[in-house]
Amino acid sequence: MTTKSVDGKEISKDERNYNPQATSCLNEKMVYGAQNKSSYVRDTSLQPYESKNETFEIKLPEGVRTADVTVELNYEIHVPENKVPIHKVTRRVTLDR
Repeated sequence: MTTKSVDGKEISKDERNYNPQATSCLNEKMVYGAQNKSSYVRDTSLQPYESKNETFEIKLPEGVRTADVTVELNYEIHVPENKVPIHKVTRRVTLDR
């Protein structure tokens, strides 16, 4: 998620990663299989055909009341450099009525 002012200056940037759980909770080593799991941990994967609501808080600089917000959904294949774009939405939001 990227926020830019109306003149194109970047205000903030945030990234969320969703992954299937693959750890034993004891260390950072990845494990694949129920027999290796030692406890339950929070699943951060995106489930098929289920919507997911997210909240982003953006601190706007003083005097800025309107910003362009772009949200991108990418599928990452094995390495961060290998991304496949799935969906992109850009909206202009304002604090004025």
